[in-house]
Amino acid sequence: MSTASVAIAVAPNGGRRTKADHPALPITVEDLARDARACREAGAAMIHAHIRDVQGRHLLDADTYRAAIAAIAREIGRGLVIQITSESVGRYAPEAQMAVVKAVRPEAVSLALRELAPDSASEPAFAEFLGWLRREHVVPQIILYSAAEAQRFADLTRRGVIPFERLPVLFVLGSYAGTRDSEPADLEAFLAPPLSIPAHWMVCAFGRHEADCLVATAQRGGHARVGFENNLQQADGRPAIDNASQVRALAARLQPAGFALQGADDLRAAWATN
Repeated sequence: MSTASVAIAVAPNGGRRTKADHPALPITVEDLARDARACREAGAAMIHAHIRDVQGRHLLDADTYRAAIAAIAREIGRGLVIQITSESVGRYAPEAQMAVVKAVRPEAVSLALRELAPDSASEPAFAEFLGWLRREHVVPQIILYSAAEAQRFADLTRRGVIPFERLPVLFVLGSYAGTRDSEPADLEAFLAPPLSIPAHWMVCAFGRHEADCLVATAQRGGHARVGFENNLQQADGRPAIDNASQVRALAARLQPAGFALQGADDLRAAWATN
């Protein structure tokens, strides 16, 4: 039986879905704060938060991010690592993505490698941005959508473009296109030789096998991201109740298997080694 610990992150909304997809999907700042409290109580250590404009569209805006961070902090203090997203969702150029992060100075931020460093010409600006994040003590988590991107991430690290020793990553199993549900076997592409496994890695997965994928992740030494951004279903295919129920269901599978759940401060300590 394992004695390892696992951090559960919750991605409660994403930038694409609306309440038409699920009535419990949080859209407003107040929705996010309430979800944060419920998910922390269910066992989450981190929230990956997207914000929306008044039409409900994906938004990168410093003032709205500050309001969301403040609302979550009023609910739970430092009870969750609050990670904002820099993701484009087809609306923002890299310069705008990086600018909002600099304006907000969050505790943590997710960065899609394919958006911010799609080619060699973009590498100097990406390296400069990562250097700023390190100086400002903002923890980046790099989103990797394929084994090829994981290979490129390893190459950028070797060449010093990435100025961190233990940069956290998120492996994405499946895609927003929703052509099929993710499966635990999808994890192997990210972990097979000659790829090197990052020191701190997390996984998210699409569809009703989400929990199976995340249990397999924990068994391989990784951490888990669950929530409505990637999946609206329970393991049996029925609609999930809310984000907290998804966190709770995953915790109920991990803990009997011998995995301890990390809290926010545990995750902060793990991420503070760069």
